Amino acid sequence: MDISLDALKQIAKGLACQFGPNCEVVIHSFSESDAEGFDSSIVAIENGHVSGRKLGDGPSHVVLEALKKGHDAADHLAYLTRTKDGKILKSSTIYLRNARGEIEYILSINFDISGLLMFENSLQPLISTEPSAAAHEPDRIVQSVGELLDELIAESTRLVGKPVALMNKEDKIRAIQFLNKAGAFLITKSGDKISKYYGISKYTLYSYIDAQT
Repeated sequence: MDISLDALKQIAKGLACQFGPNCEVVIHSFSESDAEGFDSSIVAIENGHVSGRKLGDGPSHVVLEALKKGHDAADHLAYLTRTKDGKILKSSTIYLRNARGEIEYILSINFDISGLLMFENSLQPLISTEPSAAAHEPDRIVQSVGELLDELIAESTRLVGKPVALMNKEDKIRAIQFLNKAGAFLITKSGDKISKYYGISKYTLYSYIDAQT
């Protein structure tokens, strides 16, 4: 799909105007010309007050996972997210690819349904989500890649079910492979922070990523 950033910005502005101030529309760019890369992917945002993000902020957990999947990533539609200040959003994430099939832009729509949830019975057709989305805790939208990395590390610890001090080699391999699958190593200098957190060398870290489980 060939679509310009200017065209996406035009679409984002139109969607935000159509659905009002509770509708945040975000464009992430991952084109080769973007020197900031994964750490500063937001190139356009309308109604950024919804999530508290701004131009130059980084990707969400959902976006990072999609980038890790690459060609296998599919659009993620009508799922729930949660902001740092507790808003519940109905979100959709659409992946736009270049001629090589690589994700070049991401269009994200986040509609604040916090108030509507009070009237869920009468407004169910408007705020309904996919059945699988309702059964899970909403993903949290973070405001920086540093905050996202901290959250992923904490999630890896919860996955193992014990503090780092009590983890054996197999526990650490499990945690680090979860981080790899979640796309944590796409974040700049994440390897330094993760190896320090788990008390291992960078060499050991990458051997754990490649370890057979």
